Amino acid sequence: MSKAERTRTKTAREKIKEQQAAARARDRRRRIATYSTAGVVAVAAVGFGWWYLASASQSEVASGSLAPITVQSDGSVVMAKQGVTSPVVDIYEDFQCPACKELERVSGQTFKNLAAEGKAKVVYHPITIFSQEPTKSNSVRAGSAARCVADGKQWMAFHDLLYQNQPSETEAGFTPDQLKSWGKDAGVTSPGFDQCVTSGKNADAQLSYSKKIADEQKLEHTPTVKLNGTEIDNSVLFTPQQLREEITGAAK
Repeated sequence: MSKAERTRTKTAREKIKEQQAAARARDRRRRIATYSTAGVVAVAAVGFGWWYLASASQSEVASGSLAPITVQSDGSVVMAKQGVTSPVVDIYEDFQCPACKELERVSGQTFKNLAAEGKAKVVYHPITIFSQEPTKSNSVRAGSAARCVADGKQWMAFHDLLYQNQPSETEAGFTPDQLKSWGKDAGVTSPGFDQCVTSGKNADAQLSYSKKIADEQKLEHTPTVKLNGTEIDNSVLFTPQQLREEITGAAK
């Protein structure tokens, strides 16, 4: 091989090396770009996941006036716009039940909004599920007092105040004086309300209805919420956005 040939071969080898080095550099840049993009996508996905969870668990705010509310003779209470008969959401609750208080705090407004929007018929069933004291007597006093309120809007205001002022499970609460005071705060105007609360005249009706409903619905706990007769899972029940989607989906 001549010197000129060796020189040309060396130059060719150098060019090949330079091209290989440039190719490796391009590959590194592509890999870095790919990893970076994947990282951004992963971070975005995680971020969206947290945002979705936070949004789904956020309580709704009042969207307007309440739907018409009717207190039934058996103690149940129906909240629905005229002509709305389905889907039916039955809420079995106990005013002394801490989980019921939490449901009201987290998802109570969702039930009210759906009724106000004409997207559901919501039926409240205040019952006494406790058998131990002092929770049983607390629950009976509260349920009996709620039965003293005949006006729908006043009943709902009283209902909300009972949860806001729920006593501890370890002490006597919902005393007649407290209940009468909260009735006044709720705007109850019936002249017989105070006497009705003090006498506890609805206690037997509260207990009878509770047993009847518990037996018929095979209730094992409160709150129990049923959509067209099928119990809604707690994971949905305490996630307002999923709860809304499940109820509105039942109407399709």
